[in-house]
Amino acid sequence: MPVTMMKGRVPMEMKKVSISAKRQITIPQKFFTMLGFDTEAECIVRGNELIIRPVKTNAGGEFAEQILADLIAQGYSGNDLLERFKKAQGQVRPAVEAMLVDAERIAVSESDYVSYNDVFDAEEEG
Repeated sequence: MPVTMMKGRVPMEMKKVSISAKRQITIPQKFFTMLGFDTEAECIVRGNELIIRPVKTNAGGEFAEQILADLIAQGYSGNDLLERFKKAQGQVRPAVEAMLVDAERIAVSESDYVSYNDVFDAEEEG
């Protein structure tokens, strides 16, 4: 039975699972469904924690329309548009992941924060 706790204002559920002799674990069905696992998981070591999360196959897809609009506005079309789009879309996930790492450092006071204007106003000025 999962135990519900609070981490700050975020509810956190925990359940102890067994590890087989082959280092295998079974993800509890409730967590599997709740988080949207399919056939793959990402394993990440963060400090002394192992994070297991579903692989998101739509990396950067949520920005596709904005990426395409920007590239078209820059005059790209045909194969040039396709190649530029693939490259730009591939850069979205690493950029977002880097921002999340920065946000976590800020949350635990390891770094100064950067405001929305610091990120987006500098880009608009150039």
